[in-house]
Amino acid sequence: MSDLVRRDRAVTWHPYTQHGLDDAPLAVRSARGATLTLEDGREIVDAISSWWTILHGHARPELIEAMRAQASRLDHVLFAGATHEPAVALAERLVALAPSGLTRVFYSDDGSTAVEVALKIALGAHVRRGEPERRVFVALDGGYHGDTFGAMSVGDPDPFFKDFDRLTFRVERVPCDATKIDAALERLGGAAAGVIVEPMVQGAGGMRFQNPEFLRDVRRVCDERRVPWIADEVMTGFGRTGRLFACRHAGVSPDLMCLAKGLTGGTYPLAVTLATDALFDAFRSHDRARALFHGHSFTANPIGCAVALASLELVEREDVPARLDRAGERIERELRALLPRDAPVADLRRMGGIVAYDLVGSGSGYLAIDPRALRARALELGVLLRPLGNVVYAMPPACIDAEGCSAVARAMTALATSRRD
Repeated sequence: MSDLVRRDRAVTWHPYTQHGLDDAPLAVRSARGATLTLEDGREIVDAISSWWTILHGHARPELIEAMRAQASRLDHVLFAGATHEPAVALAERLVALAPSGLTRVFYSDDGSTAVEVALKIALGAHVRRGEPERRVFVALDGGYHGDTFGAMSVGDPDPFFKDFDRLTFRVERVPCDATKIDAALERLGGAAAGVIVEPMVQGAGGMRFQNPEFLRDVRRVCDERRVPWIADEVMTGFGRTGRLFACRHAGVSPDLMCLAKGLTGGTYPLAVTLATDALFDAFRSHDRARALFHGHSFTANPIGCAVALASLELVEREDVPARLDRAGERIERELRALLPRDAPVADLRRMGGIVAYDLVGSGSGYLAIDPRALRARALELGVLLRPLGNVVYAMPPACIDAEGCSAVARAMTALATSRRD
C-alpha cells in the first residue's frame, strides 16, 4: 500500500464507496489524453471519462490555457448584481447551440444542482401563475438525477435514496412509455407539475436506451397537458450520444434543460439550467418577492465559464459528437468480434460513444453483483471500468485512439468471460 493510500484512508470519505469492503483507491499521479498514470507507474485507459466528465481528454492544453488566462484577469465575482464577459459569452453560445426556445441560462455548480434549479423554476412558475397545487412531478423508473433532495426525489429511490424517503417529495414514477406518462398526468390532473427525463439514455439506471419517437411523444404529451418537460442532459450533452444534445435525435425542444459534466470538458465544476422565455417571464415582476430565490457562492464562476467557452470551441472545431461516435463504433465492432458465442452477455448496445452490455445470470440492478472483482480484472488489463451492477459499459473521451479502443474492447470481453468462468 502506497503512502498516499495510507494517508487517504486516514482522512477521506469517498463517494459511492463502502469503506468496510472496498479495495484501496487508485493512487493517480497524473493524467493526459485518455490515460491515467498511477503512483506506481502503471498507465490506465480512462474508459469511463472519470464519471462521464472528461470530454476531450485529460490536460487538454487549450482548456488549461483558458483557465490560466482567465484566472489572471478575474478569478471570481458574485453573480448577484454583477456580470462579466465569460458568463455572458457562454450564455450566448449555449442559447445559440441549444434546442430552439431555450433562451435563458441559469448557472450553478454541478448536475444535481442544475436539476434542483429546474425543479424550482417549474414549481415556482406554477405558483406565480396562480396554480400552487401543481406540485407532483412524473419521472421514469430507474431514473437518476443527482444526490441533492429535489434530485433524489425525482430519481428512483432503489437503492440509493431509500434512507431519505421521509424527506423527499411525492413523485409519480412510470416505465419508459409515453402512454404511461400521459396516464400519470391524467391521474394527477391539476396537481401535475411537470415531467423529467434523461433523454435517449438513462445513465446510472443501467445505460437504458430510448428511441427518438419516445421523446417526441413526451413533448406532445407535455404540450397537451400543459406541463413543462425537463430534459436532464447532464450526462448525454455535448456529443455522448452521437449528437450535440440527445434531444436532437428526436428534433424536439424541452422547456428546461440541465447541463454539466462535459460543459467544461470535465476540467472545472460548472453547470447550467436553460429555460424558455415563458418560464423566465413567470418570475419577472416589479415585486421583489416573485424573484427566483436560488443561488450559489460560485454561480457563473469566470474561470469555469472561460473553460466552458474553450471546450465548446473544441466541440465544434473537432466535431466531438462524430469523434465519440467513431470511438464507440470501433469498441462495439471489436467487442462483438471478441466475445465468445457462449459469453453470458445480453443486449450488447451502443449509442454514440456509449457501449454497454448486461451480464446475465446475476440478477439486475446496482447491487446485483459485487463489482470489485470486475474492476480489478479490467485494471489488470490496463483499463478503468466501473460496472453499474450487472451492466458493463464504456464511455471514453473523444481523444481515445485505436489502440485505446482495442484495449477497452479486450477488457470488456474479459469481464464477460470471467463471469462465465
